[in-house]
Amino acid sequence: MSKLVTPLLDTVDTPDDLRKLQPSQLRQLADELRAEMIATVGQTGGHLGSGLGVVELTTAVHYVFDTPRDRLIWDVGHQAYPHKILTGRRSRMRTLRQGGGLSGFTKRSESEYDPFGTAHSSTSISAALGFAVANKLAGTPGKGIAIIGDGAMSAGMAYEAMNNAAAAGNRLVVILNDNDMSIAPPVGGLSAYLARLVSSRPFLELRELLRAISRRLPEPLHKAARKTDEFARGMAMGGTLFEELGFYYVGPIDGHNLDQLIPVLENVRDAAEGPCLVHVVTQKGKGYAPAEAAADKYHGVQKFDVITGEQAKSVAGPPSYTGVFAQALLAEAARDSTICAITAAMPSGTGLDKFAKTYPDRLFDVGIAEQHAVTFAAGLAAQGMRPFCAIYSTFLQRAYDQVVHDVAIQNLPVRFAIDRAGLVGADGATHAGSFDVTYLATLPNMVVMAAADEAELVHMVHTAACHDSGPIAFRYPRGNGTGVELPAVPERLEIGKGRIVREGTKVALLSLGTRLTEALKAADQLDAKGLSTTVADLRFAKPLDEALIRRLIASHDVVVTIEEGSIGGLGAHVLTLASDEGLTDAGLRIRTMRLPDTFQDQDAPDKQYDTAGLNAPQIVDTVLKALRHNSAGVQEARA
Repeated sequence: MSKLVTPLLDTVDTPDDLRKLQPSQLRQLADELRAEMIATVGQTGGHLGSGLGVVELTTAVHYVFDTPRDRLIWDVGHQAYPHKILTGRRSRMRTLRQGGGLSGFTKRSESEYDPFGTAHSSTSISAALGFAVANKLAGTPGKGIAIIGDGAMSAGMAYEAMNNAAAAGNRLVVILNDNDMSIAPPVGGLSAYLARLVSSRPFLELRELLRAISRRLPEPLHKAARKTDEFARGMAMGGTLFEELGFYYVGPIDGHNLDQLIPVLENVRDAAEGPCLVHVVTQKGKGYAPAEAAADKYHGVQKFDVITGEQAKSVAGPPSYTGVFAQALLAEAARDSTICAITAAMPSGTGLDKFAKTYPDRLFDVGIAEQHAVTFAAGLAAQGMRPFCAIYSTFLQRAYDQVVHDVAIQNLPVRFAIDRAGLVGADGATHAGSFDVTYLATLPNMVVMAAADEAELVHMVHTAACHDSGPIAFRYPRGNGTGVELPAVPERLEIGKGRIVREGTKVALLSLGTRLTEALKAADQLDAKGLSTTVADLRFAKPLDEALIRRLIASHDVVVTIEEGSIGGLGAHVLTLASDEGLTDAGLRIRTMRLPDTFQDQDAPDKQYDTAGLNAPQIVDTVLKALRHNSAGVQEARA
């Protein structure tokens, strides 16, 4: 009778346990880790392909380096699921991306092995440099290790960090995970041998000796020797760019071959040289046939059948807001050849992949470079084009200076299509579109719209296409619409004009965006209590429909603004108008409802909005409390 063999993964709770294994056992551990990740994401959904591609790299880094004393930072964090499994969180992996569960990204409050929170791209080298320099200044051991994908290297911030990396000395290690772009020669036995050779201590000691000798030579000969060293290795292995930025380049090496990874990482760990960049080549979706065969390598998936790879079908329903935007923009582009579209590495996420198929010459994917995207759009607009810059709300934050300096100040007609506005569910605080109304509506020249439903979104796309007198933005949420009928012919909205959806006399609810559905539900409940309720869809956060707001304040006992954005948005602008024009009385009849002044963790969107207090029951409660407060204030004044 054969003995049951305990899986190696069952013996590893933390990297300290991992480092007790023999190198010969790591292949088995990596295979078990990959199987565990597939089983986990099959139940939870989430980011799969990127994590599958770094299973061996994750294993090797934790095996070689002294984490968490050495600070490991995963750029973006999509690929950190294997890291979470190896760092004490395996038992909680089935709570991934759920309310009260593990984050889908790295998060400081979750584990000491997550020294820096990541979810947006290209921050890892800067952060790792900070950790490395802090340890150097304090005289304490510990390296800063950044693992960054080749896609994230399209953002300028990565190069800004590398340009300053010399300050860290040998405490900074950057691992470039090359899984898509062809930026290196093919990986094979020769390149692996060269990587081990040039990262080894004997080679580095010999190199340092020769450099010391060359420094004693006349300056022209010293410079020639240095260039000869750089370009000889650059010709054999690539990496001249990184050498010019002050890094010692090693690679490329096979990121799935532990026999290559371990010795190279050990050499880099022990090197006396300055900052090192290790170039590893990996395959997204590695080790899971359905992911390897998929065009997107199963980057982000629903729950799926582990055996077949078939993902759970979404329940049929109304079209998504993203899809409605894409179709509306296609219709505008068919009418107007000056319309073009820009995305920052999110063509399918923004729906612009459809635009690219019809108008390939008018779609520009600039990579993970939101700052460039905005200024590029400004240049197009200045030359007479009508650019639509489609960026998620949370990512547009990365280009705020460009929105101000390059677009708003120059009053250029860039159209901002702001996807994923409001709360976004499983991706949590790092991806929530909470702040765009606040940070855009404060800018002179800017027009800011929010679609209440998908029909309104069609009108707003058309309105933006027709608006040539300055910048204009329209926001819409993630997910499916309400199912309203889409207009056959879009309407050009009058800038700064809202609409009355329901007329009443006692209470006025001023909605901006898709909380309109909840406002109408609340109106039904208030009417049932004998409180006749007006519901207005303001449409515009800037400019405000001042005439409508004045009328509603003057003719109703309570006015409540409702928005799916942070403090400083619609409510603040309405209060400022009321204050400037003396529209309030001692009863303080205006109330504002917006997202709370917190960063909300991941959960189902309905639960997130319930927690935020922006559903119908909370709207009703806000109105009733305001009425009680007003009545008490009036009685006190009379007394």
